[in-house]
Amino acid sequence: MNVPEISIVSPVYKAENLVYELYRRLSQVLPNISNNYEIILVNDRSPQNDWEEIKKIAQNDTKVKAVNLSRNFGQHYAITAGLSYATGKYVVVMDCDLQDQPEEIIKLYETIKNSTYDVVFGRRYQRKDGFFKKLSSKLFFKIYHYFTEAKYDHTVANFSIAKKVVVKSVLQLNEHNRTYPLLIRWVGFNVGYVNINHANRSEGKSSYTLKKLINLAADAIISQSNKPLKLSIYWGFFMSFISMLVGLYFLWKKIFHDIPITGWTSLIVSLFFIGGLIMANIGILGLYIGKTFNEVKNRPLFIVKETINCNEKQEE
Repeated sequence: MNVPEISIVSPVYKAENLVYELYRRLSQVLPNISNNYEIILVNDRSPQNDWEEIKKIAQNDTKVKAVNLSRNFGQHYAITAGLSYATGKYVVVMDCDLQDQPEEIIKLYETIKNSTYDVVFGRRYQRKDGFFKKLSSKLFFKIYHYFTEAKYDHTVANFSIAKKVVVKSVLQLNEHNRTYPLLIRWVGFNVGYVNINHANRSEGKSSYTLKKLINLAADAIISQSNKPLKLSIYWGFFMSFISMLVGLYFLWKKIFHDIPITGWTSLIVSLFFIGGLIMANIGILGLYIGKTFNEVKNRPLFIVKETINCNEKQEE
């Protein structure tokens, strides 16, 4: 079998007016690297006509592999689905909104070819996202750094190129809490960075709402760290210590100064405070139990409804 030099994996969601332009620009850029390439477009069950557009492209070009998921699994699951069909020596992961510019793939490819890196991420040194997107990204990684004690550049997202051995390693990780760049870092290969030009979003807006960003942050932290559990233990011991000091103080007032201990209001407030603290700690524990429950069910990460031009799938 003639192995492609390079594979492009792009999850597609609410991009019916962008997907053809993505394909057109990729088709112009990739021959500068090699004529032996493949483009894998994964429809993450978009509510728009994304799949119809992808089908038209794949039916007219056998270099395009079209994958249609049975429902909306999420961006990082769609990336995993695309990786499972990628057969190239090098695999590029990029978003479909054209903020990751196809022309920058050459820079990624030349960097990984002329270095000892196994993975090269594009660093968006001048991000063209809105204020909220940039702020939420910085906040996410600050919190992530704190809980996992791992350093990560907030200007780096999914846009990257990886050797096939790295992709195979990522596919061996079957946990359901998936964030592609974090999985890449976990498998432990040599990671490099190169500055890229980040484009303005040409149409629509990001599907990552505040709620989705919070859920993504919680999933990433819980899957990578048990520090929240440790903090809840420390906080519990701290509150117990403070309560003991307060109890000793009131006891000292009663014994040595004969001051009666009163304060129904302070007692009720303390009870509510301690009760809230206990409920919060139980909630944190519940999150970990819930994630463990999801993992032990061992459900597939994604389900493919139909494909076009997909003759081979990597072993996960």
